[in-house]
Amino acid sequence: MRTTASGFPATRRLLLQGAGLVALFGLGHMPFGAAPARAAANDKYPEDAFKQKSDADAIHALYGKSAEASDKVKLDAPEIAENGAVVPVSVATTLDNVTSIAFFVSENPNALAASYRIPLGTLPSVANRLKMQKTSNVIAIVEAGGKLYSATKEVKVTVGGCGG
Repeated sequence: MRTTASGFPATRRLLLQGAGLVALFGLGHMPFGAAPARAAANDKYPEDAFKQKSDADAIHALYGKSAEASDKVKLDAPEIAENGAVVPVSVATTLDNVTSIAFFVSENPNALAASYRIPLGTLPSVANRLKMQKTSNVIAIVEAGGKLYSATKEVKVTVGGCGG
């Protein structure tokens, strides 16, 4: 049996407890450790926007204004999704001062599929797997500099994912 420097037996439990304390102590002294979590906790959850049936109503509930199409918003989605339960989508942009990115699916029971707050200094790129009921437009909205920019792509769904 091993012993510690003070002569006590070094059990596995003591070693793990010590490692855990060192890890917790280290996290507590990181300048960025808890600040992002507190900032995200202060954001209001857009419950009303997630309840909207049409994409126009959901965009208005989330942002309060409409978006303009932009070639600086790059939406990547398949032309044909073999399974609507898992449709991979991603969006990236070269716009400056991006504060949020959201995905909307026009023909889903609730149009808003995902909404992300983008912290200052973060690469404005998001990827997700959406559930789609049927063939529909997927709309990506990027909020940058107080304006809304969008990209739209039609995705054909062969097997529905939202109850289809």
